[in-house]
Amino acid sequence: MNSEVKAVSGRGIPLVGNDIDTDRIIPARFLRCVTFDGLGENAFADDRTALAGKHPFDQPQYQGAKILVVNRNFGCGSSREHAPQAIAKWGIQALIGESFAEIFFGNCVAIGIPCLTADTGTVKRLQEIVTDNPQVAMTVNLQTMQVTCGDFVAAIFMGEGAKNMFVSGTWDACGQLVSHGEQIKATAGKLPYLSWS
Repeated sequence: MNSEVKAVSGRGIPLVGNDIDTDRIIPARFLRCVTFDGLGENAFADDRTALAGKHPFDQPQYQGAKILVVNRNFGCGSSREHAPQAIAKWGIQALIGESFAEIFFGNCVAIGIPCLTADTGTVKRLQEIVTDNPQVAMTVNLQTMQVTCGDFVAAIFMGEGAKNMFVSGTWDACGQLVSHGEQIKATAGKLPYLSWS
């Protein structure tokens, strides 16, 4: 099982604004679901309603985009894991922003979505490029720690621990268990308390 995330390529989608919290990402009324399926269609539901089709997630030029470009303190608020799930189910595979709330960041790591930071100028420039040309190709490279957007190239950042988890594929706890199934069975077979009657 290969869970390595070394790069994400695709089109970008700009979402301008600081302190976008998890309740805005996925409103509480959608948290009653049994699985995360279907959350994508309700991502930013209230913002999208308020903007009457002008929210980037509703605009046709951004449909199918894979990289979300955000500003400061994205994902703040409650710790709901539904927020990164909703973004992922919409189709986002990576985020670039000025900063991310810690729990949101951790929940993204747990499902294999890298959240990379960049300085304010870089984020603003990426948002401008994608707004001016929604079809421009963008690549987030976790090995070189660079983002390429058309002719624009800039540094991106992520803590070494999280970066190594993505590049090596160790972010995927379930995948690791499955790939080491025989070793787990062998170890379990040696544990005396598993054979108690």
